[in-house]
Amino acid sequence: MDTQLHNTIQKIEIDEKSGFCFGVIHAIKQAEEALKTTQPLYCLGDIVHNNAEVQRLEKKGLRTIQYEEFKQLHNATVLLRAHGEPPSTYEIATQNNITIIDATCPVVLHLQKKIKAQFERSVANNEQILIFGKEGHAEVVGLLGQTNNTALVINSPHDIEGIDYSKALYLYSQTTKSLHEFEQLQQKIQQRIDDQRSKTPFISYDTICRRVSNRETELKLFAQHYDMILFVSDRKSSNGQVLFDICKQVNSNTHFISTVEDLNQLQTDKHQSIGICGATSTPKWLMEEIMQALQLR
Repeated sequence: MDTQLHNTIQKIEIDEKSGFCFGVIHAIKQAEEALKTTQPLYCLGDIVHNNAEVQRLEKKGLRTIQYEEFKQLHNATVLLRAHGEPPSTYEIATQNNITIIDATCPVVLHLQKKIKAQFERSVANNEQILIFGKEGHAEVVGLLGQTNNTALVINSPHDIEGIDYSKALYLYSQTTKSLHEFEQLQQKIQQRIDDQRSKTPFISYDTICRRVSNRETELKLFAQHYDMILFVSDRKSSNGQVLFDICKQVNSNTHFISTVEDLNQLQTDKHQSIGICGATSTPKWLMEEIMQALQLR
């Protein structure tokens, strides 16, 4: 969508492909539907890594809790967000008579099952499971849980020093990581194996969600057409950080903002065209609010 303006800014456009991915849309719809009949409804962790959307749902009655509170909860209803959970979460729910509304993203759920099956095979075959992801990220916690927390999390190429190259290696990825970085990691691990003249079996699985990886190409095309890019995301969104960097590489005049108030720090009136885009955790309504605020300047 675009708007023609009468002041210095000639055009403001929102990237139509930015906004919630399927998994987040699914989780939010489940929360909104459940809130019609269930109060209170708890959510284990932020339903999405965006404070504005979390606050919107909290006004409807959704209560965000963390693990310590979840462990003490009994006879309640809890929604599990799209990121997925380790088996221990379901065990606690059973023990505490907690009704679970499972909104785990189908892509994440499929990955969890693959890693669990791999782990069950690896126990007897002296294999090592590697997960390319951010240590402590909600999705990675859920993936690690499928291996009884025995998998090695690799966040950067430096972490390959911790790999046991005497074992067969199986590499998976957090679904929201950069495809380019994943490919680089594959190459570095294979290079280390070759340098050691090892016969270590190494198999990697590209488990990155294409809704995320395709956004890289799409955003590169979008970002190059505007004098200024406003990238809308919450700072705690891993996906947001990755996609912001992509925009910045293409258009150096790219700015990371999280709220309408952040516009006060920018000189937007010196540009003829402004493109607004965001992460897969960014609500479309927030990008629209930012566009409206620009129109009133």
